[in-house]
Amino acid sequence: MDQSIKFDLELINRYDKSGPRYTSYPTALELHEGFGDAEYRRHIAKSNAAGGPLSLYFHIPFCDTVCFYCACNKIVTKNRAHAAPYLDNLCKEIAMQGALFDKQREVNQLHWGGGTPTFLSYEQMKRLMDTTREHFNLHDDDRGEYSIEVDPRETNDKTIAQLRELGFNRISLGLQDFDPDVQKAVNRMQSKEQTFAVLEAARKEGFRSTNIDLIYGLPLQTEQTFAKTLEQVLAYAPDRFSIFNYAHMPSRFKTQRQIDEADLPSPAVKLEILQMVGQKLTDAGYVYIGMDHFAKPDDELAVAQREGKLYRNFQGYSTHSDCDLIGLGVTSIGRVGDAYMQNHKELEQYDQAISAGRLPVFKGVELDADDNLRRAVITQLICHFDLSFGNIEQQFDIVFADYFAAELNNLKSMRDDGLIGLDEAGIKVQPAGRLLIRNICMVFDKYLAQKQQQFSRVI
Repeated sequence: MDQSIKFDLELINRYDKSGPRYTSYPTALELHEGFGDAEYRRHIAKSNAAGGPLSLYFHIPFCDTVCFYCACNKIVTKNRAHAAPYLDNLCKEIAMQGALFDKQREVNQLHWGGGTPTFLSYEQMKRLMDTTREHFNLHDDDRGEYSIEVDPRETNDKTIAQLRELGFNRISLGLQDFDPDVQKAVNRMQSKEQTFAVLEAARKEGFRSTNIDLIYGLPLQTEQTFAKTLEQVLAYAPDRFSIFNYAHMPSRFKTQRQIDEADLPSPAVKLEILQMVGQKLTDAGYVYIGMDHFAKPDDELAVAQREGKLYRNFQGYSTHSDCDLIGLGVTSIGRVGDAYMQNHKELEQYDQAISAGRLPVFKGVELDADDNLRRAVITQLICHFDLSFGNIEQQFDIVFADYFAAELNNLKSMRDDGLIGLDEAGIKVQPAGRLLIRNICMVFDKYLAQKQQQFSRVI
């Protein structure tokens, strides 16, 4: 499989507009409060009847300090005592949800995100993992993909050893940028020594995959300063990179109002940074997975993409397309069967539901036949840059050219621009179209027209 990318400035400028990241289809904007506890239980029953492995996502919302760019659902506090009642509720939710899923269903994927999961003490993390093992069928060996997001400022050699002992075998390190002026502008002071000590400790303890998170488009960044950060990280050769485009949306995320908009790099500078990133990473031997992600050619993501087995969910790219995803904790989103569901976003409401013995689901959406069809199309394109009309026709009993006549007509301009190859057999995304894969997927999104202003720009 050709996993290369081509940077075409003129095309990128022409197609740079707002759109979803497609960690789900329909997107989370379609979740509504007409879907609650009863609907969720119904989909769990259908899921158990179908069987198959599970994926668990745990949201740990606490952070010691606020990073001004952050758009995550977090609670900023230096008082570690705040974690105790939340952990009590989370363990109760694990017990409630675990009782609803067949115990023999193996958990092939597990992820702790946040916030800062290592805000918890070792004793608290051990309690959380022990409770999970009590109520769900976790692997006792390293076959599962058990990952955690860590802030190197909140982590040391001892913590890494403890995480490995608890069963984690993949780790993602938040970094964003090493430049001291950028760090000061976004209120995240973090040294190279801290970061690389954690990376080296993870390797020493036998973590199977290491990922570094970077963000381009932060205040005071230039192509030269970001290149320096990237070169310093490349010297340590993590298995994966997640390099995100900073979306400045202060009307939605209050902490972003602390950023001086005059310091943000211009669109032209952001494009220079993006082009530099793609060049340096491909020169270093990494392949472009898609949607800001790069990996070494022998990494599981890159292998899964070449084998046509890559998937995308709320945590990003995944090798476990066969798993139903259970969201646990405040604001978590899950996907069980043909439905998406989300827990309460506020701690007080989450606490009230748990205290009353109710599942804390407060909204969701049930997918209809058209949703499932479009989800399959979008997933194939965003994961594999390739779509066989015949496979979709066989799976969904449709005639692709008839069902998607309007969409195919809209794709002709992208074909003419060299973003895709398009014929009667299918769609092949060309190297020039891979950075713009969101645009191609957007053609198949029936909900997009009325919601576009709520998404970040694709580049």
